[in-house]
Amino acid sequence: MTGLAGRWAAAAGRWGASPDELERTGAALVARYAEPHRRYHTVAHLRAVLGHLFVDLADDPVGVSLAAWYHDAVYDPRAATGVNEAASAELAVGELARLGAPGATQAAVARLIELTVDHRAAPDDRDGAVVCDADLAILGSGGEAYARYCAAVREEFGWLTADEWRAGRSAVLARLLDRPRLYATARGRARWERRARANLAGERARLLAQP
Repeated sequence: MTGLAGRWAAAAGRWGASPDELERTGAALVARYAEPHRRYHTVAHLRAVLGHLFVDLADDPVGVSLAAWYHDAVYDPRAATGVNEAASAELAVGELARLGAPGATQAAVARLIELTVDHRAAPDDRDGAVVCDADLAILGSGGEAYARYCAAVREEFGWLTADEWRAGRSAVLARLLDRPRLYATARGRARWERRARANLAGERARLLAQP
């Protein structure tokens, strides 16, 4: 948990849980992101999302941080849409209850996790906007980082044939490109929107050009 312990303690240690319980829960959570079937949704992804949180824009910085910690805690690439997020939210509620978090915090974290199914925060949902933008920040990364992201996601869906992957992934990319905006905060749009659209369009063009 090196490098993450302080972040975890700051987010989850405010309700009187014992140091041992706090450490155990945090270590088990990080271990989930290190599961062998993961290639993109890893500890590196967790670190990246935490690093891209615009917590100064959030109404509930603690809830936003905890949602980031748990948003991909359960990840099975074969699961139906929304199943992983629902399971991650359920895990978060149970563990946060044991750490002494109030019910309002548990509910807020669960709601934010489930927003990452489609990353569509309401216009007045500042916390949702912060979490969704952090999770989508990778789309606006530089060329090499985006290529690594694409390769890692493809590995997570390695059981799909080339044709199945091409059809499914290109449909996802098309839906993203059809949005009037990818990022819900003005800061996110300024930092990532243009490059993200170029990355998505380029990836889709390459997929559709494959024989």
